[in-house]
Amino acid sequence: MDTAALYSQFAESQALNGGSPTYQDWARGVAVDPELCALLDTLPEPRRQPNLLFAAARLAGAPVRAWVEVRPWLHAAWPDVEQVMRTHTTQTNEPRRCATLLPALAAIEGPVALVEVGASAGLCLYPDRYSYLYTTPDGGRTRLDPPDGPGGVVLPCDIEGPVPTRMPDIVWRAGLDLNPLDVRDPADLAWLEALVWPEHTDRTETLRAAARVVAEDPPRLVTGNLLDGLPDLVAAAPTEATVVVQNSAVLYYLTAPELAAFADTMAGLRRTRGAVWLSNEGWTVLPDVAARLPEGLSPQFILARDGEPVALTDPHGRSVRLLP
Repeated sequence: MDTAALYSQFAESQALNGGSPTYQDWARGVAVDPELCALLDTLPEPRRQPNLLFAAARLAGAPVRAWVEVRPWLHAAWPDVEQVMRTHTTQTNEPRRCATLLPALAAIEGPVALVEVGASAGLCLYPDRYSYLYTTPDGGRTRLDPPDGPGGVVLPCDIEGPVPTRMPDIVWRAGLDLNPLDVRDPADLAWLEALVWPEHTDRTETLRAAARVVAEDPPRLVTGNLLDGLPDLVAAAPTEATVVVQNSAVLYYLTAPELAAFADTMAGLRRTRGAVWLSNEGWTVLPDVAARLPEGLSPQFILARDGEPVALTDPHGRSVRLLP
């Protein structure tokens, strides 16, 4: 897909459905700007994506205004923006996704060793440290707190299906990422905040609160490729715990051969270690998973356990619909 088409598609799908009029406006502007598309084409293909450009621009000081005002700023500041794009990657760390993962995690009995691939700063490695407020279709609300009392983070989530009644018993946690971030580093935290879409101020507030929780007890984060580093990280987990490997909005960035290799790795870990695989990805990412959905559903993200769909989820953790 050429760059103009990439930005046009982003405007009319992700930005529209994700509730960002600003990014929809910006993406439409980029799509009809041949000069800017030519600049983007000088970057490696994975670094031309809209989320990376817009976050890099904001980190470099772009005003959150209409595209007609942003365009001259971006052209003038391109060297600075390009530098950010070449040295950073999209590492959105959305702790609210824990609310959509929790029903599957809570269903796993016994102690859990939680491993996340594409962990970024590790904010999704702490589902047992956050509080949750689930709202059912009839307006009923259920709050779930950690065993030692309310957490410093409350994650609201609309839910269809059984509401979790317990926290997972997580006794060990670790993450794997090509470039792990540290929430105690102001530069890393600033990048995480820049990745949050401008209208989503509630997500920024949640990100900051979750970062404070994680900073008090930093996770083990390993630098490595998910295809090569995962077996060693799983081998380090305590043998008495059930290993749960989770990924959320990560596999989209893999090629088809890499996806197949990762699926093979998970199949091997299930056989040799009894690992459970929880994937929370866009519905086009894992076609074999999407093919197992009941007919008539229009998912954004699919939460699957070992390749079997168990829920439909909002990409930013705002809602979860459990499947029967």
